[in-house]
Amino acid sequence: MYRALVSRDTTFEGIFYVGVKTTGIFCRPTCPAKKPKPENVEYFASASEALYGGYRPCSRCSPLEKEKQPPALVRRLRHTVDELPFERIKGADLRALGIDPSTARRQFQRYYGMTFHAYHRARRMGLALQGVRHGNPVIEAQLDAGFDSASGFWEAFRRVFGSPPSQAREVRCLQARHIETPLGAMLGLADQEGLHLLEFVDRRGLEKEILSLRSQLKCAVVPGSNPHLERIERELKSFFEGTALDFTVAVVMHGSAFEHSVWQQLCAIPPGETRSYAEIARQIGCLGAARAIGRANGRNCLALVVPCHRVIRADGSLCGYGGGVWRKQWLLQHERQSTVRLRSA
Repeated sequence: MYRALVSRDTTFEGIFYVGVKTTGIFCRPTCPAKKPKPENVEYFASASEALYGGYRPCSRCSPLEKEKQPPALVRRLRHTVDELPFERIKGADLRALGIDPSTARRQFQRYYGMTFHAYHRARRMGLALQGVRHGNPVIEAQLDAGFDSASGFWEAFRRVFGSPPSQAREVRCLQARHIETPLGAMLGLADQEGLHLLEFVDRRGLEKEILSLRSQLKCAVVPGSNPHLERIERELKSFFEGTALDFTVAVVMHGSAFEHSVWQQLCAIPPGETRSYAEIARQIGCLGAARAIGRANGRNCLALVVPCHRVIRADGSLCGYGGGVWRKQWLLQHERQSTVRLRSA
């Protein structure tokens, strides 16, 4: 990929995107800008992944755009987000600017393949998650270097996680770790009691889950490590390699008694197998509660460890999954194949 970047190989257009660590910008592989050193480059499978990695799109090669010049409205909206990525821009704010929210949504979707709010969320969360990914020393180095996204980065971190890393010793904290997997990066949050959250970083609603945990526990979230985060990283590696499909990490579940009963049933589903919502309802003694089972599934914030991806419709078809139906399909197939391989070994 680096050779393709240096030679501006057009056959790799759309295959990967390049994040440049020294500038905080991501580009197409054919970008005409001066090429960075190999150690200052990382690669992403999609523009969305690059945004959640904390990078902003390059103004020279326009990696988000299908056409070179999007409408003036789209350029205006993106400029607003890039200038103030940590500000929440709601529908009422758009209307105050003379912009129809539905028009903003449609035009962003057309030219960038994502809605305006999806782009805004990705930029805000990407800046915040960058701190988790790289840890305190890199954050301080970024601030000291005076990158133009530094103030937005710091504010985004504070608003999402509740406290900058430098204040970790002054408040109760959940430690956060950025974990790479074959299906995309995941965010793990844990304290001395166990793992509180494990989600794919592009999950819609992740920010709300973090804010809810902060409110319940009256704590901040900061980059760091503890034995539970180290354990889940090892167990995820084994899971994706197919050498072990069970998780033994200690977990802390936040929910009602009903939700706990549902999650316990999910954990009882063996890898490689599935259950329907109706079956889960029968197992917990709540016939006719299939919809409530679905809501409890959606409130699970321990992806893979509490395997809500193993729940399907009664007719055997796949249904919604917080990490995306494509991930659900991949996980079920991976578990079936790995189970057969482990049994025959």
